[in-house]
Amino acid sequence: MGAQQRVYKAKINSTSSLRKIFKAMELIAASRIQKAVARAQAASPYAREITRAVSVVATQSNVEHTLTTEPESIDRAAVVVIGPDRGFAGAYAANVIREAEELITHLREAGKDVALYTVGRKAETYYTFRDRAIAKSWTGFSEAPSGADARTIGEELLEAFEKSFDAGGVDEIYLVSTVYRSAVDRQPEYRRLIPLEVVEEESAPGTGAAGGDDQVFPLYDFEPSAEQVLDALLPRYIDARIQAALLSAAAAEQAARQQAMKTATDNADDLIKTYTRMANTARQAEITQEISEIVGGVDALAASGASD
Repeated sequence: MGAQQRVYKAKINSTSSLRKIFKAMELIAASRIQKAVARAQAASPYAREITRAVSVVATQSNVEHTLTTEPESIDRAAVVVIGPDRGFAGAYAANVIREAEELITHLREAGKDVALYTVGRKAETYYTFRDRAIAKSWTGFSEAPSGADARTIGEELLEAFEKSFDAGGVDEIYLVSTVYRSAVDRQPEYRRLIPLEVVEEESAPGTGAAGGDDQVFPLYDFEPSAEQVLDALLPRYIDARIQAALLSAAAAEQAARQQAMKTATDNADDLIKTYTRMANTARQAEITQEISEIVGGVDALAASGASD
């Protein structure tokens, strides 16, 4: 029985140590969420306004630009999977990879070749372990992406888009990432980045048809030309969209990690209670056995004295 108590005490000690780690990670993630959400919200107005500017040029000009014109045939699509660098975030990485796999399956069923790009070590490890070819991967900044990181990714994607199919180029580009809406509302989604899908109804909350006031684009004169304006705006649009996706994913990652670590802490508390109860039961059984042995010894001595 003493050995059984030692086993339970060892389990309680190890679980208590893990609980401290889980609690610390929960508090760290909680402290980082507000900063990540603030960064995502700060980038949103710029992304929204540059989308509006590109929409104005695309809708009010007759220029056929390679980034806004649907190609006659699409032979290869690039899929950029934005995942985390670290684990301990529950099903966060698995969910975004599952969304990417569904998109890849859909594209291949449509007869398109897929060029895979990954952001974050978890996505890179997933596809590398399965011997899936990765065109390019970026790691090390999933929790705190910067504008330079988004620009690096955007330049690589634009370069691939400008190449021919025979040279390894792509005809369209998709982003797969987790969209942060609230601490409990985080959904993996994909969006086609290029060719540009102009969403004219995209506006700030409270405007548009839902707000009872349709968005109307002002009339502009383009100087020096609409094509040159597009050439200048679209790379910035791509960078802004990528950065917005990275920042939203970073906020979602911290929220998922906080929730996962809170669940792990609660489970550790339950385990400690269970092991403590089992240790007490073993101790009571040991005491009962010792009392029984003492009573049995006394009875044996009494019986021996009576026979003498």
